[in-house]
Amino acid sequence: MSGAQPAQAQTAPQAPSFVHEVIPLLTRYGCNQGACHGKTAGQNGFRLSLRGYAPELDQASLTKEHFSRRIDTAVPETSLLLRKAIGEVPHEGGRLFSKGSHAYQVLLSWIKGGMPGPSKDDAKLQGLTLSPGTNKIPLKGTMQFTVTAEFSNGKKTDVTWLTRFATVDPLQALVDAMGKLEALRPGETALQAFFQDQVAVASITTPFQSARNPKDYPLVNNFIDGAVFNKLASLGIPVSGVCSDATFLRRLFLDTLGSLPKPEEVKEFLADQRADKRKQWIEKVLARPEFADFWALQLADLFQNRKERDHDVRGVKGVRSFHAWLREQVEKNRPWDQLCKDILTASGDTTENPAVGYFIVTVGEQREAHKSEVVASMAQSFLGTRIGCAQCHNHPLEKFTQDDYYRFSAFFSRLRLERKDPKDGVTMLFTSLKPEEQKRPLGVTQPRTGQFMEPRPLDRSSLAANKDADPRLALADWMIQPANDAFHGAFLNRLWKHFLGTGLVEPVDDLRSSNPPSNQELWKALKVEFISKKSDWRHMIRLILNSRVYQLESATVAGNENDTRFYSHYYPKRLAAEVLLDAVSEATGVVENFPGYPEGLRAIQVPDPDVRSYFMSVFGRSARVTACSCERSGEVSLSQLLHLQNGEWVVRKLGHAQGRIKELVQAKSSPEEKIQTLFLAAVSRLPSPGERVRLAELQAAPVNEEFLTDLLWALLNTVEFSFNH
Repeated sequence: MSGAQPAQAQTAPQAPSFVHEVIPLLTRYGCNQGACHGKTAGQNGFRLSLRGYAPELDQASLTKEHFSRRIDTAVPETSLLLRKAIGEVPHEGGRLFSKGSHAYQVLLSWIKGGMPGPSKDDAKLQGLTLSPGTNKIPLKGTMQFTVTAEFSNGKKTDVTWLTRFATVDPLQALVDAMGKLEALRPGETALQAFFQDQVAVASITTPFQSARNPKDYPLVNNFIDGAVFNKLASLGIPVSGVCSDATFLRRLFLDTLGSLPKPEEVKEFLADQRADKRKQWIEKVLARPEFADFWALQLADLFQNRKERDHDVRGVKGVRSFHAWLREQVEKNRPWDQLCKDILTASGDTTENPAVGYFIVTVGEQREAHKSEVVASMAQSFLGTRIGCAQCHNHPLEKFTQDDYYRFSAFFSRLRLERKDPKDGVTMLFTSLKPEEQKRPLGVTQPRTGQFMEPRPLDRSSLAANKDADPRLALADWMIQPANDAFHGAFLNRLWKHFLGTGLVEPVDDLRSSNPPSNQELWKALKVEFISKKSDWRHMIRLILNSRVYQLESATVAGNENDTRFYSHYYPKRLAAEVLLDAVSEATGVVENFPGYPEGLRAIQVPDPDVRSYFMSVFGRSARVTACSCERSGEVSLSQLLHLQNGEWVVRKLGHAQGRIKELVQAKSSPEEKIQTLFLAAVSRLPSPGERVRLAELQAAPVNEEFLTDLLWALLNTVEFSFNH
């Protein structure tokens, strides 16, 4: 195979390899992509496997389909395959390459050579190298990259011209078809090189300004700050200052407890004169019962705790039992690896083992678990890896093939759901160990090839599953082992995004080699710390909260206004639906009532995502239908704004007979104290000097019920109230 495309056509001494040249060529020119002949139904009667995942089918489509109309063996140059590609006959995809080009010559030589298909003797692709690997490119600068493939026969070949290139952020850096990249704006991204079923990645950095000395940055509180400041220094990005005490307390309560601090708590914290008061209050907050309430909600989203279906005999009872079990694990500070292992290996029914609820939902109507969504859901929830597309075709952005998917699903091949009479409402999850099943090999059949697939982890490591035991036991041990970066990284990435607003990898559940973290030093350090502390995730939360990075202002300074990935300032985020509902209830002093639950229960404590609440539906609560983090919406919509401004629900809370407004009207405190109370209750701070001046101008009329209602309404409709900043 050749490197850079030559100007003159060259005749290959033998027929080009179908797997290593023809298929990559079709991929390189987009013929087998989802927008063209690679779509499920094909295009204009011609179908290829998506990105060449089934070369044996592609060879048949090219050479035999429709009476071999695409190939002319007598006069190869007149083959429809070639004439369409060079534009001699109409082609919706347009002209792909010229007659006589290297691409043309490869296809022509393949036809002349007898059109050989894939062979068991074909060398296997062992590795892919993208050079150079790590690069700093100045703004508007360019760099040429090359790709080298290494095969099982020891041969190394330049496959740059057959490689498909892409950048993670095409607005920051753009790459052409031959691997020449141009830096369009400051920041960091990754260049991806795809060849056959492998991908290679190179880091691309374009500094915002000249690199800074890390010593010029503030003193660090822990290793998190060091890693972040090192990255910022390399990019030349300045850091914002530390946030105010009032901002920190509100941020701490909302991020950690899902609740606003009470006015008296804000006053107490502001009056605290201890030098380490932030550290002391972090410990107080982590020890509060609301911590378990709030984090049970986060885990319930992650593990899709919902009714299986509308007519689910398990019903809300099972949802509540799984939620209570999750809360208990949080309260006990159960190590993350052990909590996950309990879910991964759960058996029985929900009355005996509530963790079975995870499988009841994800296996669903499928009696056989390996044919259900549990395979993709588990990879996404526990490993932060999206493998669902590999059920039908090879993963377009990662190394995972169909074989990888079905080998992974084989770990669930003996798992069964048994639904008893609906009247007793019991669904049993068990591992089938019937004598006739024990005699059969452990595994599943790959539907496309008909090959039998034994269990194998996604990293393709050798793992012996005991055929006489539940295969999930071996899977769980592999998954939680310290060497499994995906397992530990996936959870830490979710934690990091929750507190800092943006994951080190985005989306948080799309970890792959072609989507590297924005800060490799921090990524590695967090995992080392997590593993060394035996998966103590409350310890990791404590580290994040105590870091200077977490305590930075959300306001930007000159030079970091465009930073959205490197944590030079705190990134504001809209409050989750349940948290915002509780915040309105707390600010107005009026509790919310949920059908079927005790009065006074907070939204973050409600187990069932289907409980009737128009407010939570409008503000994007998770339905928990899939494992995707995108289920919970943080976007701001017009309906949300209107609901807070004009909604009957808000009006009722503001005017409630037992609400905060009525209480303040009857209180004997001064007008200034009443105003301060509303500020403390809604935005957890005292009025600023400018706000005091404006409020004084408005106090020409008495500070009566109408005035206080209008003020609280105005505060509830500020960005400051709806966002954690």
